[in-house]
Amino acid sequence: MNRNRNAALALATRADRSGWSSRPAYLVGDEVWTHGQVHDLAGGAAGVLHEHGIGRGDHVLLAAPDGAAWVVAFLAIARVGAVAVLVNPELTAADHQLLLADCDARACVTDAALEDRFSGCRWIDVDHLLDQAWTTTTGPAAEVTATSPLYVQYTSGTTGRPKGVVHSHKDLALYGMSVGRDVLRIGIGDIALSVSKMFWAYGFGNALVFPLHSGSSAVLTPHRPGAEEVLDLVARHRVNLLYSVPSSYTALASADTRGALACLRAAVSAGEPLPRALGARLRDELGIEMLEQIGSTEAGHAFCANGIGDNTPGTLGRPVPGWEVQVRDEQGFPAEADGELWVRGPALFSHYLNQPELTRSTLVDGWLTTHDRVRHNPDGTLSHLGRTDDMEMVGGISLSPQEIEGVLAAHPLVREAAVAAVLDHHDASRLRAFVVPAQRTPGLEEELITWTRSRLPSFKVPRTVRLVRELPRTATGKLRRHVVRTGSW
Repeated sequence: MNRNRNAALALATRADRSGWSSRPAYLVGDEVWTHGQVHDLAGGAAGVLHEHGIGRGDHVLLAAPDGAAWVVAFLAIARVGAVAVLVNPELTAADHQLLLADCDARACVTDAALEDRFSGCRWIDVDHLLDQAWTTTTGPAAEVTATSPLYVQYTSGTTGRPKGVVHSHKDLALYGMSVGRDVLRIGIGDIALSVSKMFWAYGFGNALVFPLHSGSSAVLTPHRPGAEEVLDLVARHRVNLLYSVPSSYTALASADTRGALACLRAAVSAGEPLPRALGARLRDELGIEMLEQIGSTEAGHAFCANGIGDNTPGTLGRPVPGWEVQVRDEQGFPAEADGELWVRGPALFSHYLNQPELTRSTLVDGWLTTHDRVRHNPDGTLSHLGRTDDMEMVGGISLSPQEIEGVLAAHPLVREAAVAAVLDHHDASRLRAFVVPAQRTPGLEEELITWTRSRLPSFKVPRTVRLVRELPRTATGKLRRHVVRTGSW
């Protein structure tokens, strides 16, 4: 008989054998949850799920705020051999119903505020599940194989309808070793804070996988913390690993830190490219070691990253151990320098839920087409040049808006910028920059056009600049470029 490959059982066994069961795993408000508590409660919660008739292969939608209850619920779903469908709890009711129908969930584990949204499905209060776990007997973990489905995460939908990405039981340990251990060198003394939440691939690895795989701990908040709260949490818990996205780092760079970040040994950025000027400011003014990386929901976590002791600012770093990368031209042949990034590795998703044709077109001979445009540098690092689906067409010329955005972001009065081709009153496509200013000053719009004109060729200079309060972003912080192209939000 094959050895049981259940990921929840493997993590519990690892904690016990490594001697960190009594160490803190999660810091939630004033509460401390140890590794042993989390795994024991997951065993009890699995018993509760079993009493609800949930078993191997069943889809269980999990839509709840980050917290100990979320972690316990996920591990419990894994223990019974079911498949956790990780969903943003802050989606609209219509979006929740769409995902519920798409995944054909047998049950929904959510907080009480969402009960009415899932009235047509077996509903379990996530906090009540945690309460019941204290007094419910732990049963044996379901027998699964390494490639049995473990969880589904939906893409964040930056360009359209989300897709359900299916990952297996083996993948958690792969994230923990390749990124957590080999790239970030996470150990039992580390304390992490992930601004990105666990329903997203980036936050899932940061806040669930890495602590449970390494014996370290993580600070959890039910909401996405702003800059001031991040500073407070870092100082209060002596956080030394911070995970966030460029938009959040922009806010952090504008805050009064007063040495609150001195305890950080590294800050990781992902989700979208980190503007070079922002990275330099964070490094030079705040003394933060910024580590940029790139990954995708399909890869589960990062496949190319800067790491501790191997950081090249302004690049995406090198391939993560175990991953291969290729730069290909438009015909799919290897490119010498610039091209589209293709990746292959052990933690690639198995398929898109209910979309076999899309799976076949995205996974080609074991390679994932990422739709990211990159440059392969002589030192082995990669530089991001934009997305193939982010390219703008102006006057018959195709260009990447990220280069222009980087120039705008380097201006001292610019906090964030997005550039898109927008139709003017003659229905002609013109470049327009949308800028979130650090402060509003008279004539800033014209000043920014002059700024870009002195640094870029004329066809890349925005015709107009519009000052806005914020840019349209997904719940995970990614820029919604299809909304930017409409010119209003």
